Amino acid sequence: MTSTSPTTGPDRWHHFGASSHGRRSISRLHWDWYQRIGPGAELLGDLAGRTVAELGAGAGHQAAYVAAELGAARVTAIDSSAAQHTRSRDFYGDVYGLEFVHSDAADHLQTHPGSLDVAYSIFGALDFSDPQSLLPSAAMALRPGGTLVFSTLAHYRTGAPPETECRPADIPTRMPDGRPGTMQRWVLEASVWKELLDEHGFDVVHGDTVHDPGRYGEAPVATTLFRARTKRRSGAPSPAQLPSPCRRGQVCGR
Repeated sequence: MTSTSPTTGPDRWHHFGASSHGRRSISRLHWDWYQRIGPGAELLGDLAGRTVAELGAGAGHQAAYVAAELGAARVTAIDSSAAQHTRSRDFYGDVYGLEFVHSDAADHLQTHPGSLDVAYSIFGALDFSDPQSLLPSAAMALRPGGTLVFSTLAHYRTGAPPETECRPADIPTRMPDGRPGTMQRWVLEASVWKELLDEHGFDVVHGDTVHDPGRYGEAPVATTLFRARTKRRSGAPSPAQLPSPCRRGQVCGR
């Protein structure tokens, strides 16, 4: 399935999408920078029959794995890049239960309140969107008690320390016409993320840092992981009072 909404400005991910190497099968979900150590899909919890969204899905490899292997009823792969959206749809358009959305993540979440059980980001939209806009949008889209899981850089790739307040840095990229350009990335100290999550409607359930010293000349990289749940809104029903999500093969709404 494909849903498209317009985005503005030049596609700063154009060359990343154009250079994607094609469909590939992954054997497990990774959250760390080099995609090889640390926890896996267990951070998402039991997804059987649940509605899930990946925020900044890129080429769609992780979203396809979640849809095909983890039993989710529906997985929505959201990306603001036209190139990445097209590539992911071409690679995985045949995966059952996987929907592709070309949109700014915050915009899409705001227009689909209460539609999700789980949202996650692996160096995705939460790295490249203002968290003061994206986090409240995610809280709005998640049902009461819904889960948000994300991984982000614990420091800059240069080794410089993270920001101690919520502000982005300009990092280099290549524009669609090949000229050098910049895009914004939020590399924040873990304590800043915790404050932002609390401020925008989340309770932190799990926080961790995964350190990879690098191999064969690679730079060492530390990844910050968070698992959080939406706070109960005043007057909101408890999860036990909500209707059960549709599971595959069920006819719902009766």
